[in-house]
Amino acid sequence: MFLKTLHLKQFRNYQEQRVDFVAPKTILLGNNAQGKSNLLEAVELLATLRTHRIARDRDLVRDGENISLILATLQREAGISDLKLTLRRNGRRTVNLNSENLRRQMDFLGVLNAVEFSSLDLELVRGGPDGRRNWLNTLLIQLEPVYAHILQQYNKVLRQRNALLKSYQQSELKVPPKELAVWDAQLVSAGTKVIRRRDRALQRLTPIASNWHASISNSTEVLQIKYLPSIPLEENEPEQVQQAFFAKIEQRSVAELHQGTTLVGPHRDEVELTINQTAARQYGSQGQQRTLVLALKLAELQLIEEVVGEPPLLLLDDVLAELDPSRQNQLLDAIQDRFQTLITTTHLGSFDSQWLKSSQILHVKAGEIFPG
Repeated sequence: MFLKTLHLKQFRNYQEQRVDFVAPKTILLGNNAQGKSNLLEAVELLATLRTHRIARDRDLVRDGENISLILATLQREAGISDLKLTLRRNGRRTVNLNSENLRRQMDFLGVLNAVEFSSLDLELVRGGPDGRRNWLNTLLIQLEPVYAHILQQYNKVLRQRNALLKSYQQSELKVPPKELAVWDAQLVSAGTKVIRRRDRALQRLTPIASNWHASISNSTEVLQIKYLPSIPLEENEPEQVQQAFFAKIEQRSVAELHQGTTLVGPHRDEVELTINQTAARQYGSQGQQRTLVLALKLAELQLIEEVVGEPPLLLLDDVLAELDPSRQNQLLDAIQDRFQTLITTTHLGSFDSQWLKSSQILHVKAGEIFPG
């Protein structure tokens, strides 16, 4: 797939800007805080309807404006698609595909696929489990767009069940509310779908990431990825997962009523990353952690390509500065012209002459983009 044009209106610090992409690789060059990352964020939103910054829509709309537009033209093997995402400061976003308003946002997903790799991704290793869950969710949305709807359903049930538990905790009642059983059933139904898809995705991703990691580390380190759901996962069959889910809820019921919150379910899952059988969070240098994240991102690219049948876009947000020359070369060699790549940087020193020759260079300054 190839992103031909991107048109931003009142998005972040862009008033109105159109970009025509004419090369497999586009280098966005400029000082910090000029709008380079904002442009990549717009593409990420078109791909996943999410952003790694996890911003509210009101933060995406330019100051003083009420509506922001992201428009794009995408070339795929099946033909050309026109995408439009409308963000509102105080309202619901809307999506439009080929001039048709889509009633369900889920139908917008899967048209454009992209993998974002930013300096913030180092938190995948260093940070808490929520960051790893978000990473896995974003990947799954691209592999199975229906997952966005499933996750939304689960989060809705979780909020309502938590509200009921909280009201019980604050009341004088001695007997748990009868309607809790209804929410238990809904939590198990929606949560089982989340757990099974997460398990399947990691089963496919892990060997690919391990191979990349072995290649980058010259086979001196072994990467293992383990899915640790809060429910014991003996088998990935709906009935077994549901039974284990209900059993775990019953086991933690007293604690849930006491604490006023749901303690069981995929919102408590962990993805364990280990290098040479040691937890990566505690392991070695920043360089080794960077190798791990690089392996994960290259694996994402490969898995999405296998599943959707076309290479996704690669969005590199200021990551070359985070990588040493050896890892930079590994990344740039892996990309070649296989993936359309948008890459932000403050200087061109990381690129060899051949890379520069095959790249489109755009200068970004104060929300405006100029040809290089």
